[in-house]
Amino acid sequence: MREQRSYSTEAIILKHTDLGEADRILTLLTPYRGKIRAVAKGVRRPLSKKTGHLEPLCHSQLQVALGRNLDIVTQAQSIHALPLLHLHMWYMTCGIYLAELIERFVEDANRHTDVYKLLLEALQALEVDAAQVQDSNQPDTLHTRSQLLIRYFEIKLLALVGYEPVFRACAHCLTELQPVENGFTPALGGTLCPQCRHLWGRALSAPALKVMRILQRCSSWSQVPHLRLDARVLAEVDAIMRSLLRYHLERDLKSWTFLENFTSQQI
Repeated sequence: MREQRSYSTEAIILKHTDLGEADRILTLLTPYRGKIRAVAKGVRRPLSKKTGHLEPLCHSQLQVALGRNLDIVTQAQSIHALPLLHLHMWYMTCGIYLAELIERFVEDANRHTDVYKLLLEALQALEVDAAQVQDSNQPDTLHTRSQLLIRYFEIKLLALVGYEPVFRACAHCLTELQPVENGFTPALGGTLCPQCRHLWGRALSAPALKVMRILQRCSSWSQVPHLRLDARVLAEVDAIMRSLLRYHLERDLKSWTFLENFTSQQI
């Protein structure tokens, strides 16, 4: 039987790192091979035909040759280049943040088809928002929607990698939560009822809990209703999710600083 020397795969480019004078190491998320790293030879040369198809966040079809240490991308063709996302810094920053989450949470070479679909869904939603913001007189509304998309992505990603947050019952005593002020503790993985107040890491308002429950309940982004949320609730949900991500990752993410700067300027 003839040995396979190459394979074809869809991929979302998570990031790239320069190698030597003309090459790049790509971090790719694929639907069936999981997260992999591959070399794109000569891609930094001005006449390279692969360059535009291998930029961060591009959704591309690749032909990949098996290599000794790293596989080699021999052909690339964009499926969705997401041009408007790349033109708007806010949406590009959101996309880079989602890619960074994948990079941190997903182990190499483990098949994660659902994670791949989740990232593709989120990037396409950001592209739609970027297209709408050009023709809209309410850019703040669209920025708010994309912030909610990020929270949706965080909640779904945590569930897919085995860290699903607890939002419906007390994470300690399992009592069903009521629409009152509850608490939240990352170490216990979710919300806590008033009777378990001694374990609270921070208070959690009823509106913020409701938003996170809605995001957790919806099986796709298209099912998430267009919620009218004030800045305080958005900031609270952001802080809750960030504390949970920080607990699991045991570090801060680089993208957080950039997201904070944009949020303070535009929201």
